[in-house]
Amino acid sequence: MESLSLIDPNWREKYAKKITSRECALSRIPRGAKIFIGSACGEPQHLVEGLIEHGSMIADAEILHILTLGVAPYADKKFSTLFRHNAFFIADNTREAVREGRADYTPVYLSELPDLFKNRKIRLDAALVQVSPPDRHGFVSLGISVDVTRAAAECARYVIAEVNENMPRTLGYSFLHVSQIDAFVEHTSPLIEYASPAADETAMRMARIIAQLVEDGSTIQIGIGAIPNAVVPSLMSKNDLGVHTEMFSDWMMDLVEAGVVTNRKKSIHKGKSITSFCMGTKRLYDFIDNNPMISIHPSEYTNDPFVIRQNDKMVSINTAVEIDLTGQVCSDSIGHLFHSGIGGQVDFVRGASRSKGGKAIIAIASTAKSGEKSTIVPFLEEGAGVVTTRGSVRYVVTEWGYADLHGMTIRERALALINLAHPKFREWLLDEAKRLKYVYQDQQLPKRSEYPKDLEDKDIFDGRMVSFRPIKPTDERLLKDFFYSLSDETIYMRYFSHVRLMPHERLQEETNLDFENKLTIVAMNADSEVDQIVGVGQYGLNPSNNTGEISVSLRDDWQGMGVGRKLLGMLVEAGKKRGLTGLTGYVLPSNRKMLHLFLAFGFASRYDASEEAYFLSLDLEEVRDRELKKEALAAPACDLPYQSDKG
Repeated sequence: MESLSLIDPNWREKYAKKITSRECALSRIPRGAKIFIGSACGEPQHLVEGLIEHGSMIADAEILHILTLGVAPYADKKFSTLFRHNAFFIADNTREAVREGRADYTPVYLSELPDLFKNRKIRLDAALVQVSPPDRHGFVSLGISVDVTRAAAECARYVIAEVNENMPRTLGYSFLHVSQIDAFVEHTSPLIEYASPAADETAMRMARIIAQLVEDGSTIQIGIGAIPNAVVPSLMSKNDLGVHTEMFSDWMMDLVEAGVVTNRKKSIHKGKSITSFCMGTKRLYDFIDNNPMISIHPSEYTNDPFVIRQNDKMVSINTAVEIDLTGQVCSDSIGHLFHSGIGGQVDFVRGASRSKGGKAIIAIASTAKSGEKSTIVPFLEEGAGVVTTRGSVRYVVTEWGYADLHGMTIRERALALINLAHPKFREWLLDEAKRLKYVYQDQQLPKRSEYPKDLEDKDIFDGRMVSFRPIKPTDERLLKDFFYSLSDETIYMRYFSHVRLMPHERLQEETNLDFENKLTIVAMNADSEVDQIVGVGQYGLNPSNNTGEISVSLRDDWQGMGVGRKLLGMLVEAGKKRGLTGLTGYVLPSNRKMLHLFLAFGFASRYDASEEAYFLSLDLEEVRDRELKKEALAAPACDLPYQSDKG
């Protein structure tokens, strides 16, 4: 390879001399060579097909690449004496060869693979790449696949470029000078196109949950699979999203055209979507051609966790094969059978986890094999590889909800993941968790199967954001912390006695609810970096008269801000929707603020000498009647048609 000359007035002459036939170019590859092939939709198919035709001249070669979507004849059993395939990421067309032992799999982070080329730990004798025609300065673009292909082209002893007029000229760090390439084979053909799998209802449910975690102004990374198709419609209501990802497909273009992705709020590379390779349709390839909004860089940059973390509110979205109850994530194998690869999952989990306001999300459907197998398991299947460790995992999403496992004990993780599993597997998972001593031996299953999302809300109090939601079984530690944060006076006002302890048995009873016989809504300090309960409102059902006994308690430093009013209002609305006839409660005479709060909501009061407290009651049927009359009065008048006395 010639030394690089950025200014070379004679580049056209040199380029012309390097143009050759496919046969001639491939004939220069020695026997036993290690040959890198360009990635994904950027695979140089014309050159790959030539490898087979001239395989006898390139005998005993090792073929190396990451994801390939094009032809892979070298993985065919009949060519096993000529080629040995080495995959850094396993695709459909090479999976059988790997599983049968006719091909190799090298697990490696994409961010670190280029260094293996550069330090010659993986020797490259030849690199086959696909490029755009040279521009007026003598530079060709690697187009839709820069990823590790650039490093391979820079490190290989001999580089052949398939020049395709259909390859878009992408911007960023995607260019090679003609002096960096040894042979050019001109061949125009359609680029490989990729269509994401159609999203089913399970994927759509997960997508809606994921969208809740993506804030306006976030920078996103989305992996391969059905999830991108599902997530994009759920993100259409977002504003000023940015993109920093290892791969994007048509989803990125859809979000740009909808005005959702602007890249204006990014911390680095403002105004630009960053990626290392593209997989999509011709429409996408036309969109990225000479588009200054799109900047394509090598994997050692896009996947560097240090670079990723510089994006504030970085959200990574990746998938998995199975997750055990301690949080270990397997995503590259099914038991002993290697299925895909490590890819960039860990790179982006690390980067997003360290980003200011970032979220690393693992999305997984709760079942596999048509619902016959749980993907949340007591322990990983024998031979399964841990890609994201239990120390690195953060958010886990299934179609049943999400949980942030970071900072949770094994007991809390097990409960959170059981709560995300399909309901028909939860009892089995709890029994296994008890057998493994992960949870209390008296631990109960959640009494509900469907999370009451209608009870979620947000509001601002004295400039601080507070989120309101139903209590969860995994809130046991948070509720315990809330109790011990209360002053003795507040505890006495709430329980009418000096309660000193809040043991597991009572906490489990308070957090494991069915939301029909007992409803609890917690107020969370949304501005805190750690989860904090600052208020609790609840009612317990009295089946004899269909009324709920209500109580509201607040942390001392959050009293007098309006949080209690919000909680009480939510409980009243919940009671009305759930058909309760009324709400009742007791308040000590000394608790003047709480007494005034209940009275302001229309509760009737009378002093109960036996309890030495005021008994408060609200007739919800009367409230409903008043609201119906108010709606009727507010409705526009309906003019009756004229009717004569004669009929």
